[in-house]
Amino acid sequence: MEKLKLKFIGLDSWDRPVYMANGVLYVDVNPRRRYRPQICTKCNNEFDGEPDTPISEKTEVEFDPSRYLWD
Repeated sequence: MEKLKLKFIGLDSWDRPVYMANGVLYVDVNPRRRYRPQICTKCNNEFDGEPDTPISEKTEVEFDPSRYLWD
């Protein structure tokens, strides 16, 4: 199983949490406590880029320091 360690780096212009791992930007498009993380890459690897490709469901995600949640 692939493991992805995501480091929180800030909120994009839609207040979605943006993370980085291995030089690639990721976004949690549904950062609510009751929901499983929905992690996608950022289009063109731009901080305010649109969500792009979802990561594989088989990928284990670890948040550093923790998952940023809206509620």
